[in-house]
Amino acid sequence: MTHPAPEKAAQRPSEDEHRIDAVHVEGDVYAVEVRGHRFLVDQPVDAGGTDRAPTPTELFAASLTTCVAHYAGRYLHRHGLSRDGLLVRTRFTLAADHPARVASVRIVIVPPPGLPEQRRAGLLAVASHCTVHNTLRHPPEIGIELEA
Repeated sequence: MTHPAPEKAAQRPSEDEHRIDAVHVEGDVYAVEVRGHRFLVDQPVDAGGTDRAPTPTELFAASLTTCVAHYAGRYLHRHGLSRDGLLVRTRFTLAADHPARVASVRIVIVPPPGLPEQRRAGLLAVASHCTVHNTLRHPPEIGIELEA
C-alpha cells in the first residue's frame, strides 16, 4: 500500500497524549498514521468512495470489537486457558434519523472450545470492561477546531 505519510505537526503531544494523523490521499481516501503504523480509510462505492478500505464508522466498530477480543484473550491467558478459537463478532446499525451516528451495536463473544463453565461469567465481565467500551459509557470531552 503506497500513500503519502501524514504531515508532522510542529507541536509534539504530551506524554499522556496519543497522536493519530489523517491526510487526504484522493477522493474519499485518507491515509492514517498511528505510532508509525499506516492504513487507509475510504467509503463504499455507493457512498461516493472507491471502497479501497474500511470506513471510519467500520473502524469505530472494529475498535470496540478488537478491544473486547483483547480483554477476553488476556483473561483466558491469565487463567492458563487457550485463546485458540476465540472469536468476537460485532453487528451494528446506523441511525435512520439525524445526526448521523451508530444506533446500535451487538457484540457476541464466542469462547474457545472447552471453556470451563465457571470461567464464562468472568470472561464476559472482563471483556465488557474494555477501554473502548468504558469510553463509550463515559464519553470523553471532544474538541474540534481549525488550526490558525
